[in-house]
Amino acid sequence: MTVMISFEAVSKHYENDAKNAVENFSLDVDEGELSVLVGPSGGGKTTILRMVNRMVEPSSGRVLVGGQDVAKVDRVELRRRTGYVIQQAGLFPHLKVADNVASVPRLLGWDKARVHARVNDMLDLVGLNPAEFAGRYPNELSGGQAQRVGVARALAGDPPVLLMDEPFGALDPIARARLQQEFLALQERLHKTVMFVTHDVDEAVVMGNRIAVISQGGRLQQYDTPAQVLGRPATSFVADFIGADRGLRRLAVTPIEVGDLYAPPVVSPKTTVAQALVAVEASGDHWAAVASEDGRLLGWVEPGQVASAPSDNGSSTVERYMRPVGAGVSLDSSLKAAFAEMLQQDAAWVPVFDHDRYLGVLTPDTLHAALRRSVGGEPVPV
Repeated sequence: MTVMISFEAVSKHYENDAKNAVENFSLDVDEGELSVLVGPSGGGKTTILRMVNRMVEPSSGRVLVGGQDVAKVDRVELRRRTGYVIQQAGLFPHLKVADNVASVPRLLGWDKARVHARVNDMLDLVGLNPAEFAGRYPNELSGGQAQRVGVARALAGDPPVLLMDEPFGALDPIARARLQQEFLALQERLHKTVMFVTHDVDEAVVMGNRIAVISQGGRLQQYDTPAQVLGRPATSFVADFIGADRGLRRLAVTPIEVGDLYAPPVVSPKTTVAQALVAVEASGDHWAAVASEDGRLLGWVEPGQVASAPSDNGSSTVERYMRPVGAGVSLDSSLKAAFAEMLQQDAAWVPVFDHDRYLGVLTPDTLHAALRRSVGGEPVPV
């Protein structure tokens, strides 16, 4: 079962350090949502996170988990039902991997058979073979493997809430990107209520269902979807923090939709050049897609160039003149993937597919229109 987390006008000075104070902070994390707190170092993000499991006590206000004030819950009980993942995993160095993962289930009083099964399930879940890794010590793991064990340990007691404090921050860029995607796939299956702290805007954009941009003093500047934060910064602080390249970052969080696609004329391989020329002239375009009867894209053709050649009177079929199509993208891709493919192919358009079925193409104009659509702007005509 998942729960919602609510902060209500929380104020806290963390160890008398004004830089980490959190003033009048209010935020709701919806059930099953991955909410990212992003902001400068020392802005109070970790303080906010730690108030959820009472590692930091609010000086005023309330923190509600599943509608229950955490101040009225026993600290030990609260922490046993709250998963916590930190940078560099924070594993117990004197315990083997299996014992690290088993720590919370044992505290919950599970029997040995259930604990053993849970350890194996959790290691499998994070992509570590129990037979290979259960008996290792933390110092025998790579950074990425240790972080996977940290996630497995946090999930072992099946907590409804997961707190993650820069969990991938110490990893190299390749391992970090891989673990980000693996955790997102995991979250798709588990639907935990997650609060995730980072100072990296790119990580926040990739990970979050919603992003909370926080300035010094734990002041909430904006709380919205990645597309809205990038496309419509609420304050000058947000605009400055996420940077001038926020338009490029939006490409990664904006999915392709069928309505974003341009549909050039489609002809079959057996269409004559003369017939294809009529089709493209009627559409106002200069080229046509060539597709099979079952909707597979076979190539493309510019019938005007062919028809003007003295060696052809227009009676030949386009199959003779069609050009191959470079790699396309699937409908579930992002605009970033489509734009990258355009650049890779040095092409003015990229085809989009639903499995093998050709749907249409993205062009620079339709891509721009899709970006505007993602933040509620009017589409740009093709």
